[in-house]
Amino acid sequence: MHSQKAPLATLLFLFAALALHIAPPAQSQPAFPSKPVRLVVPYPAGGSSDVLARALAHELTATWKQPVVVENIGGAGSIIGSERVAGAAPDGYTLLFTIDPTVVANRFLYKKLPYDPDKSLAPIAMIARSGQFIVVHPSFPANNLRELVDIARRAPGKVAYSSYGVGAHPHLLFETIAKREGLQFLHVPYKGIAPSTAALVAGEVQISVGSPAATGAMVKAGRLRAIAITSAARAGRFPDVQTSTEGGFPYVKAIIWFGMFAPGGADPKLIDRINHDVTTIARRPDFTEKHLDALSLELVANTPAEFAAAIRADVESIGEMIKAAGVQPE
Repeated sequence: MHSQKAPLATLLFLFAALALHIAPPAQSQPAFPSKPVRLVVPYPAGGSSDVLARALAHELTATWKQPVVVENIGGAGSIIGSERVAGAAPDGYTLLFTIDPTVVANRFLYKKLPYDPDKSLAPIAMIARSGQFIVVHPSFPANNLRELVDIARRAPGKVAYSSYGVGAHPHLLFETIAKREGLQFLHVPYKGIAPSTAALVAGEVQISVGSPAATGAMVKAGRLRAIAITSAARAGRFPDVQTSTEGGFPYVKAIIWFGMFAPGGADPKLIDRINHDVTTIARRPDFTEKHLDALSLELVANTPAEFAAAIRADVESIGEMIKAAGVQPE
């Protein structure tokens, strides 16, 4: 009897051991997200990127049933906050919401970036984009780009433009015009978009560049005058402002975009999941009207692959503008 029971006991033991080994994989992984998500904005609070990030975070909190907390980590042209995200675990719980210089212009402006713009950050979705206004002080006599170029040609080095630093949109745009048209502008850099715009309003300079989100209210109030917009189509809330192409300068381009990234190495399935949820929110008519139309932003809400392709195209065009402006990396 003993010899017959031994194999049975051994089989029962083996079945029990096998069940223990099988059980853990059968348990499903916790659904994303199962804890709060941090959305880093690498700029100070109050700017367009911060406002849009907070609007998305509010909606994602409702969709995901987990808090999505916006954290502003500004400084060094978005480098500090972007580096923080690039070094985070690629599990979706730390995301980046930023504008184009982070992965486009910064690679040309700094000799050593603490993150790789092509590998350290994984594109999730470009949410929206906008052309930039070429704005002038109300006392400046140019009413369009052609008149601006003619005035600058007659007064070399006398027409001053404000910017928020070397390599910023105003610097690249006006130096590209200068090189293409054989002109010379006077570059006056300031320490941010707000002081750059304030200098134009005060008449310290004659011209500058700013998005409709940043300068639109001043244009409406008559404190600035927009003589062109650097996008393919006119801005919906400013239908009288012609595009740079309509003005005869198709090479004058300065598009700002807003996009979301994960740390490099994130699972493509996770990126697709986040992309689906974010773009679904962005495409909702109520969200578009309240948060994009109000800032004269064009809805994009593209796929990760389309976003990556757009970044590559931007790198090529900005690289040409950097060369035209004679910018050397610091």
